[in-house]
Amino acid sequence: MQIKTQRLILRPPALADAARIAMLAGDYDVACMTGTIPHPYSEQMAAEWLAGALNGEEGVVFMIERDGTLVGCTGYRAFGADHAELGYWIGKPYWGHGYATEAARALIAHAFDADGFAYLKAGYLADNLRSERVLQKLGFVADDEEMRDCAARGDTVHCTTYRLSRADAQASLRQP
Repeated sequence: MQIKTQRLILRPPALADAARIAMLAGDYDVACMTGTIPHPYSEQMAAEWLAGALNGEEGVVFMIERDGTLVGCTGYRAFGADHAELGYWIGKPYWGHGYATEAARALIAHAFDADGFAYLKAGYLADNLRSERVLQKLGFVADDEEMRDCAARGDTVHCTTYRLSRADAQASLRQP
């Protein structure tokens, strides 16, 4: 399944994406803003992650492409029948173009339509203000604070979690 937006295509992952993912997600500035991407991040590690994603072990995963070039990744993992947690990363050369917001907006619509969740959650690490802005633009509201592991930093860091209900999503998804 593919999801098309105004500028992007969200498509299923492929093992052939490993080198590109290792290059983009392996950049410390990208990896350190996620909980699970280690640094350094080798092509072999990316291939192992992709194999798991293709086997359904990573939840719902989409590669984000702009003009046929992989620029990032987004997806969600269900935590029960009523909700899932959304995540995304964009390669550093593609920051500042609104790709995370555009891709996540499409993913949110898909998650609510395909899986019937009552709400979605997402979190951002305290120093990732870009991700905070993305979540706010998408209609998420602050929900809780917790400490989360960050593989790239090798440390536990402060994380603010956000929540988006189905009703709030329907209102916010109508906005550009």
